[in-house]
Amino acid sequence: MSTIKIRTKLIEGKTQIRTLISHPMEHGRNLDEATGKLIPVHYIQELLVKHNDKLIVNSQLGAGISKNPYFAFMLKGGKKGDKISVSWKDNLGNSDVQIREIE
Repeated sequence: MSTIKIRTKLIEGKTQIRTLISHPMEHGRNLDEATGKLIPVHYIQELLVKHNDKLIVNSQLGAGISKNPYFAFMLKGGKKGDKISVSWKDNLGNSDVQIREIE
């Protein structure tokens, strides 16, 4: 099961793209209550959004973003059936990709 949820909506010749990513986004300063030790740094470093395989967003992220981050974008154009892909990579080498057709 993907960690990425994508919602798209056509609005007056533009495409609204909304994403929600399930990720802990730990900055390394929180304590694990059970052990009393710091929770290791674990965050998304790169977020890519593509429209029909054309890169439209390339974001470099840091540890200051909250858990389960939400991102929204407006794309000029787009039509039903076009493909939107969202992918991420984190500092531990994990990654995920989700593809959705514009509705």
